[in-house]
Amino acid sequence: MSEQSTIRWDEPESDGIVVLTLDDPEQQANTMNERYLRSMETTVQRLEEERDRVSGVVITSAKSTFFAGGDLRELIKARPENVDRTVETSNTAKQQLRRLETLGIPVVAALNGTALGGGLEIALGCHHRIALDAPKARFGFPEVSLGLLPGAGGVVRTVRMLGIADALLGVLTQGQRLRPGKARDLGLIDELVEDTDTLMRRAKEWIRENPEANQPWDRKGFKVPGGTPSDPKFAANLPAFPANLRKQLKGADLPAPKNILCAAVEGAQVDVDTALTIEGRYFVELLCGQTSKNMSKAFFFDLDHVNSGGSRPGQQPEWSARKVAVLGGGMMGAGIAHVCAKAGMEVVLKDVSAASAAKGKEYSAGVLEKDLGKGRITERERDEVLGRITPTESGDQLAGCDLVIEAVFEDPEVKHRVYAEAEQWISEDALIASNTSTLPITDLAEGVSRREDFIGLHFFSPVDKMPLVEIIRGERTGDEALAKAFDVVRQINKTPIVVQDSRGFFTSRVIGTFLNEGVAMLGEGVSAASVEQASAQAGFPAPVLQLFDELTLTLPRKIRDESKRAVESAGGTWTGHPADSVLDRMVDEFDRRGRSSGAGFYEYSADGERLGLWNGLAEHFAAGSTDPSEISFTDLKERMLFVQALETVRCLDEGVLTSVPDANIGSIFGIGFPPATGGVVQYMNGYPGGLRGFVERCRQLSARYGTRFEPPASLVAKAESGEVFDVGEPDTEVVSATAGV
Repeated sequence: MSEQSTIRWDEPESDGIVVLTLDDPEQQANTMNERYLRSMETTVQRLEEERDRVSGVVITSAKSTFFAGGDLRELIKARPENVDRTVETSNTAKQQLRRLETLGIPVVAALNGTALGGGLEIALGCHHRIALDAPKARFGFPEVSLGLLPGAGGVVRTVRMLGIADALLGVLTQGQRLRPGKARDLGLIDELVEDTDTLMRRAKEWIRENPEANQPWDRKGFKVPGGTPSDPKFAANLPAFPANLRKQLKGADLPAPKNILCAAVEGAQVDVDTALTIEGRYFVELLCGQTSKNMSKAFFFDLDHVNSGGSRPGQQPEWSARKVAVLGGGMMGAGIAHVCAKAGMEVVLKDVSAASAAKGKEYSAGVLEKDLGKGRITERERDEVLGRITPTESGDQLAGCDLVIEAVFEDPEVKHRVYAEAEQWISEDALIASNTSTLPITDLAEGVSRREDFIGLHFFSPVDKMPLVEIIRGERTGDEALAKAFDVVRQINKTPIVVQDSRGFFTSRVIGTFLNEGVAMLGEGVSAASVEQASAQAGFPAPVLQLFDELTLTLPRKIRDESKRAVESAGGTWTGHPADSVLDRMVDEFDRRGRSSGAGFYEYSADGERLGLWNGLAEHFAAGSTDPSEISFTDLKERMLFVQALETVRCLDEGVLTSVPDANIGSIFGIGFPPATGGVVQYMNGYPGGLRGFVERCRQLSARYGTRFEPPASLVAKAESGEVFDVGEPDTEVVSATAGV
């Protein structure tokens, strides 16, 4: 049986206008896969053969979205060893669109929904773009977030449409997903319409009005808007582009933005066809590289596995919360109340006093005012969200709540007291959750009567911005409670990872190793500036000492002391860390407790502005006494990566983690592990030489810096047998370079 085409050819009227409908018969969304390329080749060839009788072409889609992008199942297979085929495929996609735009007849894209990545490239290969002004429609090039660049003419055409600067900043290097109005204002879309009937009618009208349509860059005398490096005024500002890019990347080694910049600037100085060749070379280099594999794995495959319920008990029915009690109106409780109300839940925000509860609601009002000012919401939407939050000091207001989220002081006795009070009023089958970041859920469950309905929901600050929630299952937590917790996290539009109970769970436990390693370097005589620069160049979003100040120096120390007591009370032996003495002196001797106290590793102004690293670090910790020539900057960077990876292996060994995707997504979204690595487990799998190379490097670091870098036996066994950590297969039917990223 012959393969069905992904492009349907129709001529509904006798006016010579051909309607090409993108409709992959084997997928829920159209993607730029091999079927598409074969179908487009046949279609373009037919158009070339029949162009004398064809008056115009409309390209639209039968799917809910116009076109999803490149097919990652195919793209992720690209390797240096099959680069010739990769180049051929890339060239084919570009040449087809080039032939389409030079047919000599008008071609219009009728965008009935989202067009991202390859979908937008198809649209830009048309002479005119009309889009449905749908609330969920988005347009743009998110490829940079996967370590790639638009490889089917996206860089070349946006530069010629918008100019180098606007193309780079507005479309290419940030991976923006633009709403229809913004895409029109920027110039990617020419017209917006309200319904599909008008969409098709306007497309055909435009063809009749513009029978001689062609692309601006194919007209004699065309110049790139804003100029090119050959123009003296533009050339004078050219050094600002790499400088701004370095500032944006903060020293992180992300090749995609650099390749995009090069393709844009170099391509603007040559003709279109040569520019497409330049773009293709930079694209293939990225596609065959490790960074794009890492980022594609994390931001599509792993993220889809997590969000689609890979760690959710599948036999449980879907559930949604109606009325939630948030216990504690502080920063975390206020943030949790906000995201719940925004998701449509009725929220009772309870604190010890009405004033404290009201202050918690004020936080939500502040966030909403900022959203209103930026045009993200309307006044009506703001008022509706605020109307769903009821601040109170009275326990009877909790009546009928089917979800409780506790966010009070990190003291088990305090938490037990608020659970006891809440249980008097809430529904008999309510899910009860704690937002603790480190205290064992099994121990906290001792304070409730229905331990099977008790679970941990660890949010991250600020709650309204951080995308992750860590779900912690206690020893007595039932499948129904776990499924409910998962559904609640998705209900509030967050990403859930599921871990088993352990002090510090996964995220707090692993980020603690990162913080300690940075402080240990100070104790070795490494200058604080070098420590910060190493963590930035490794790809962490915040330098390690700066992050420590934000979290406060007292909280990690408190967690350390509690963990020590727990280990010793269980008959174990506590092993100290080289960072301990530095941290203790900072707090006890110098009273520097972090940003909230006005003094930490950094100096702060009276209003909390960060002023610079504390000069006393060099004086009191011999920072800078080590000869810079003896410091391996690679070691500094890798130490901060390796300690987290090794702690993750221990979490897997202990059963705290049961899913590699949960580990990867949790490390990126929760603790800022560098996105270019693909997450903490993918970092080990993708390390040069695989796990064998990683283990060998562990032993080098262990010999130089201590046994905390010694690889666990399970990791050594995997390496010696040639294995990698099981990454699983994605559950999605369609894997595109843009959907779900």
